[in-house]
Amino acid sequence: MGEEIVARKEDIKRVKTYIDGFDEHLQGGIPAGHITLIAGSAGTMKSSVCLNIMYNEAINGRIGLYLSLEQSYSSLINHMINMGYDFQKINLVVIKDLAKIHESLAKTKSGNGGSLIIVDVGCIRKEIKEVKIDENRSWLNVIKNIVKKVAAEVRCELFVLDSMKALYVLSKFKNPRIELFYIFEFLRDIGMTTYLVSEIPPNSDSLGEYDEDFLSDGIINIRLTPFRRNIVREVRVVKMRTTNCNHDVFSLEFKDGRFKALYGGQNPLL
Repeated sequence: MGEEIVARKEDIKRVKTYIDGFDEHLQGGIPAGHITLIAGSAGTMKSSVCLNIMYNEAINGRIGLYLSLEQSYSSLINHMINMGYDFQKINLVVIKDLAKIHESLAKTKSGNGGSLIIVDVGCIRKEIKEVKIDENRSWLNVIKNIVKKVAAEVRCELFVLDSMKALYVLSKFKNPRIELFYIFEFLRDIGMTTYLVSEIPPNSDSLGEYDEDFLSDGIINIRLTPFRRNIVREVRVVKMRTTNCNHDVFSLEFKDGRFKALYGGQNPLL
């Protein structure tokens, strides 16, 4: 499934980041169908930014798939509740047993609004005894089959893989750059707007472990910067194809259930 060719730039469909003061500098958001790397060190709220997108898109009637390789579904849900999200406004679907995936996906068709589908791979790993950890392709194929199953059964438009680092540990790539290329081709064929969570060391110049930064259509970098006695969380667009974007550094805040990008960067305006 190739990228749709449009007649005018205004026809490019975009998905908001739902960061106030940030989408305005992305011509309204990330182009639909793009694969975007959300890169940052621990504690930068990478996963929270992705969950924020998925929740708000669900409120707007869309279906999103959040595939967690490490964090449990209960931890994710509790985190979202603590962020102030109201699950009465969306359909929340948790998949922790592949034998019940069809039954679980049927819940996306009940109730009002869109759906957030959370797949807890940790739970699934405990259930599938026959998949050997030392067979590098086995778990990658399980993940691909889950994504294909969801895409085939429901009108899923968004996908988050959290995280790339966990994928590398789980799959044990023998030829990382080659295998990563085919993963990106798989994601492009699926056609969902995709967010790949990439955890990087603090103050690292690299935004991925292999060629993620080259293969991605877009990169959003979130970092922690010391300022006086505080730590300032910052966000910037490193690249975004098909977008005339602002590459400035913004301070990133989460308050009253909303993310906000403020001018200031390393030296906040006083």
